[in-house]
Amino acid sequence: MTQHAMTPPAVSVAIVTHDSATDLPACFAALAAQDFHDFEVVVVDCASADDSVEAARTLELGGAVRKVVALSDNRGFAGGMNEALRHAAAPHVLALNPDARLRPDCLRRLHGRAASPPAGLRLAAVTPRLVRPAEGVEPRRLDACGMVLVRAWRHLDRGSGELDRGQYGEPERVFGATGAVVLYARRALDDVALGGEVFDAAFHTFREDAELCFRFQERGWEVLYEPGAVAEHRRTVVPRRRRLLPAAYNYHSLKNRYLLRAYHQTAGNFWRTLAPALARDLLALVYVLARERTSLAAYGWLWRHRREIRDRRRRIRARRTAPASAVERWFSRQALPLERE
Repeated sequence: MTQHAMTPPAVSVAIVTHDSATDLPACFAALAAQDFHDFEVVVVDCASADDSVEAARTLELGGAVRKVVALSDNRGFAGGMNEALRHAAAPHVLALNPDARLRPDCLRRLHGRAASPPAGLRLAAVTPRLVRPAEGVEPRRLDACGMVLVRAWRHLDRGSGELDRGQYGEPERVFGATGAVVLYARRALDDVALGGEVFDAAFHTFREDAELCFRFQERGWEVLYEPGAVAEHRRTVVPRRRRLLPAAYNYHSLKNRYLLRAYHQTAGNFWRTLAPALARDLLALVYVLARERTSLAAYGWLWRHRREIRDRRRRIRARRTAPASAVERWFSRQALPLERE
């Protein structure tokens, strides 16, 4: 019997694939090159039409235990990650996109921070410094240094698109983390789960990571940014490329922006953010009517599912343990010191 069979690994690396065969070789090669070896890999494939499943089963992983689950339907990142979590055995789970590449010390640094959080801090997740692939001779651009909120009810990747000149160089507390690369504490995931599922399957794709972070904050959990852990992420979904994305992606993106607010906006926050949020909503509606009519179905979905949305909101609100200010503070600041005030 192997050591992994007797005792769980320190980290379960959870990867959701959908037509990801071209990305997996480099993703797996980066995992095999890690200087931290106490991990398993769980791959959940969402009905790929390419060789993703075969690649997940055969690519070199440096001896790490692997579990590959092939689904017959595409459940998106949310549904796929819920399935991966059912097979993950470790106390920490690294959500990893196939198009991300960890630097050799990334997993060790993330786990080290997660294993030794500041005293008195309930640690939900640790997010690394994400950078984009180099382009020519110019400095790399940042992809994400944590997630931030703005009063228009947008959640943004901090530093996204900025030239990497060493900014955001200190460990800090942040509102949240992009699901592309983030190390979660399993006890936090279990604590915020609803109906036995961590991610809301209704989101399917996009914003499900932000919704999870709202639930973390509402139950007193914190997310840390660790700049010493670095990974490369080839982000393809950015606002300027919206018209190039599949219609289903844009539909879910629009639908989910309203789901996020329906679940988590308080009455006080509604009035404080009304002007910028309403302006953004009107711009979105005009854009959809003028250029993206395939996304109009998102409004119909929200109306048809209004009862389920209200029910889930009630369940989320009933489980809140932190004051409203625990979330409200993140609409006016990007980060907080590592140590609690």
